[in-house]
Amino acid sequence: MEERIERAAQRCGRKREDITLVAVSKKFPAERLAIAYRVGLREFGENYVQEFAEKRPALASLTEARYHLIGHLQSNKARIACELFQTIQTVDSAKLMNRLNLAAGERGATIEAMIEVKLSGEESKSGADPAEIAALLDAAASCPHVSVTGLMTMPPWSEDPEHSRGYFRQLAALARQHNLPKLSMGMSGDLETAIEEGATIVRVGTALFGKRPKPPSA
Repeated sequence: MEERIERAAQRCGRKREDITLVAVSKKFPAERLAIAYRVGLREFGENYVQEFAEKRPALASLTEARYHLIGHLQSNKARIACELFQTIQTVDSAKLMNRLNLAAGERGATIEAMIEVKLSGEESKSGADPAEIAALLDAAASCPHVSVTGLMTMPPWSEDPEHSRGYFRQLAALARQHNLPKLSMGMSGDLETAIEEGATIVRVGTALFGKRPKPPSA
């Protein structure tokens, strides 16, 4: 994995240290996260608040780990999300921004947030319309306990990483337009393309942990 990131960075004249690898650990037990931590990984991504809440007590010894929520967040779970995660990558409404601000404020903390942008027409995808980014940033300006640092997107799945390039390029242009430094885009199959288009965060699960375990049959 390090070699893939390093080679992609070199091809486009970027530094490896400017790209954060987030290990997507959803559906894997806490023991697998602990192993990944021991070999040097420090940033982990989870999709489901409740699933991670059940794992979190077993991870108390991983004192340098940072946790990202990369799945859709319902506003009624903002409080527990602020307790569990350092970064929420999937903010897509002013309502959620305000809930996170209140929850973080109750803890006397500031939470990092990224705006999830929906660039495809897929009904299954969450995210704000690109035209809504400015309004969300205006809302964030009234939320002292939320720090919006960048944009995140998830393009339609394809076996061809080139299929993702246009979506990544569009997100990078939006980030420049709104002066946001971080770009979370790219996964196991298309991370090189994402890095070439400016990703500062890549979210990698399968290439690190293998296929996700299937739930036990009833």
